[in-house]
Amino acid sequence: MNIGPYSVEDYMHLVKSFHGNIAPGLIIGGFMVDLARSGLPDGVLFDAISETSTCLPDAIQLLTPCTIGNGWLRVMNFGRYALCLYDKYQGEGVRVFLDPEKLEAWPEIKTWFFKLKPKAEQDASALRDQIIEAGTEILTMQQVKVEIASLPKKGKGAIAMCPQCREAYPSKDGSSCLACQGNSPYGHEPRGAKPGLKVVSAANKDNG
Repeated sequence: MNIGPYSVEDYMHLVKSFHGNIAPGLIIGGFMVDLARSGLPDGVLFDAISETSTCLPDAIQLLTPCTIGNGWLRVMNFGRYALCLYDKYQGEGVRVFLDPEKLEAWPEIKTWFFKLKPKAEQDASALRDQIIEAGTEILTMQQVKVEIASLPKKGKGAIAMCPQCREAYPSKDGSSCLACQGNSPYGHEPRGAKPGLKVVSAANKDNG
């Protein structure tokens, strides 16, 4: 059994090196990407949508040319464990999701997916074995048409200088950058101040 061009074991090694751990969602995500690609015509140039920000975007980035950085992968965080691969020009594509109605035969997967037990009480080995055994059996694929014109534009647009932090930002965000509007993750957002540096002459350096 393979996931993309990799054996299951090789794929799990790749997942660990890229994601930091062999997350169950990434193993399932590998099967999801495989199934979705099987539903596309050979040679089609495609973009991707992930309907969750958790785990699944990494599976897409590992197994397709679509990445967040190159703009071919969009994360539309609906909170659904689903992805879509679609013709980047025409919009025809396939959507694959982890189907809750197919989990009754796979109790470890159901327990993990619906968080029926705390993570510490789940059997990680049995869960991984069931995911590999189930493969695509727990997935459903749908034919879809992506309305490309309705997708948010990828470009930044015009660039302005923020009057507060004095850094460049997309002017569409308002009169100042989003960080200076109160969305910064830092306890204290820098306001253009440069770090204080002290020049010390080598001749005056204390050699003691």
